[in-house]
Amino acid sequence: MPVHDTARLLAFADTLADAARAAILPYFRAPHTVESKGSLFDPVTDADKAAERAMRALIEAQFPEHGVLGEEYGETPGVSGYEWVLDPIDGTRAFISGLPLWGVLIGLTFEGKPIVGVMDQPYLRERYRGWNDGAELVTDAGVSPLKVRACASLSEAILSTTDPYILPGDEGAAFSRVRQQAKLTRFGYDCYAYAMVASGTMDCVIESGLKPFDICALIPILNGAGGGVCTWDGGDASRGGQVLAFGDPRARDAALGLLR
Repeated sequence: MPVHDTARLLAFADTLADAARAAILPYFRAPHTVESKGSLFDPVTDADKAAERAMRALIEAQFPEHGVLGEEYGETPGVSGYEWVLDPIDGTRAFISGLPLWGVLIGLTFEGKPIVGVMDQPYLRERYRGWNDGAELVTDAGVSPLKVRACASLSEAILSTTDPYILPGDEGAAFSRVRQQAKLTRFGYDCYAYAMVASGTMDCVIESGLKPFDICALIPILNGAGGGVCTWDGGDASRGGQVLAFGDPRARDAALGLLR
């Protein structure tokens, strides 16, 4: 098992997050171009593209042997086993609406396994950092550990999904079964909801149709805070698909029983 220089890799993830902040903030709540990447409205902005370009340039300069997988510019293979997985703005719909409920996702995998993750919210100046064995929140006020909270049953749980209308048919029915058991359900938070599970203010996030760049950065943060992320059948979620993020394993088990 290789020994990763986690401190160095996290510090470099911070460098990437700083570059993305600088690229994105001039566009937030300011004029920018919005395009759609598909027949259904799938927005991409000047800010998404600028942030990913900035991060890719730094990776190429500092770690040219590392691969990169980004939402906007695809995959550049590496030769080291390491791959940076980038979503320059997760929650672009919130971004173009002027809502501060989006984030920059920076994940690092080794041979496909997420080992380091950062979720940065530039406007709120909140940075969530995780490395599987620990997680922390960095703000202007300082650094504080992230820890999930206890949740013995779904009747105590605060649940989230970004948009229930993207869960059609059987997926929508499965989500409804969990929602009916939960204490409270909130919608529309993208990666920010996962950060709230890691922070101990929410309990579960249920989504489907995710890509690796939507989830890789969040897995070390949830793991490091004492929770986790799995697929709806309890498997590895690092490739995306149907995803359940959780704090307490008891809430996970109850949700999985209803999702299956």
